[in-house]
Amino acid sequence: MSTPSNPSPLLIALSAPSGGGKTTLCQQLLAANPNVTRAITCTTRAPRPGEKDNADYYFLDADTFLKRVQAGHFLEHATVHGNSYGTLKSEVLDKLRSGKDVLLNIDVQGAAALRERAEAEEELRRALVTVFLTTATVSELEARLKKRAQDSPEVIQKRMNAARHEIAQWKNFQYLITSTTVTEDLRRMQAVITAEKMRQHRVRPPTLD
Repeated sequence: MSTPSNPSPLLIALSAPSGGGKTTLCQQLLAANPNVTRAITCTTRAPRPGEKDNADYYFLDADTFLKRVQAGHFLEHATVHGNSYGTLKSEVLDKLRSGKDVLLNIDVQGAAALRERAEAEEELRRALVTVFLTTATVSELEARLKKRAQDSPEVIQKRMNAARHEIAQWKNFQYLITSTTVTEDLRRMQAVITAEKMRQHRVRPPTLD
């Protein structure tokens, strides 16, 4: 049973447009919180140098991935640049049931699918917390992508077109964090987690005797 010092665990779904700071925030959050663990994603793409199966991703062939989709094993899944990605329901629930807070680095499409799934499943609905991270302006986001110097101008323009669509979805999330610095982004994310840990349905109520 959960207690005030050990509230029920969270399923934290974090989304952001490209350049919003999501990957960095996830890394910082995992490093600062021993009880937060990431959900390992399935993918059909080939491992990159240094990546390990069952640690960085679950690497599946296309047929196996499709069979899992058809069997309803995924909370959400999508195909990006010809490769499929998905979050296993068992991966999330096993970690939640062990008492761990689960972090999902997820796009807006995946977050929408997850919210829909959670509406139908009490255990997911009670745990789910959705957070959208972005810069204050689109021009600031573009400046970050250019500073990163990883993409051509054409690719940056494509990312910006996608980013405008993604940012428009922010109202569908419970929390909005305006990205400023790495330290401040982490502080605000920690504040969200602290607040959610004190929600009525996650703590044991005080006794009156």
